[in-house]
Amino acid sequence: MGILAQTIEKEVTADGELPTGFLFASVKNVGSQPVLVNGVTLAAGEAKSYPFVGKGYQAIPYQAGGSTLRILYTL
Repeated sequence: MGILAQTIEKEVTADGELPTGFLFASVKNVGSQPVLVNGVTLAAGEAKSYPFVGKGYQAIPYQAGGSTLRILYTL
């Protein structure tokens, strides 16, 4: 990790995870099917965020389940 924060924005349709050490994240289900983020169901159109808390987060898994996730996070 460099001295400047890096913001990553992407849309995904496959399972994955927010990487260890992220400082802030926002995940929105822009598809039509429910998805799982950190083991919690996120209905179509719903979003959740992980705010800055002063230290990095552990990795957060997500399962797209045939839907599309719009993800923004800062490392």
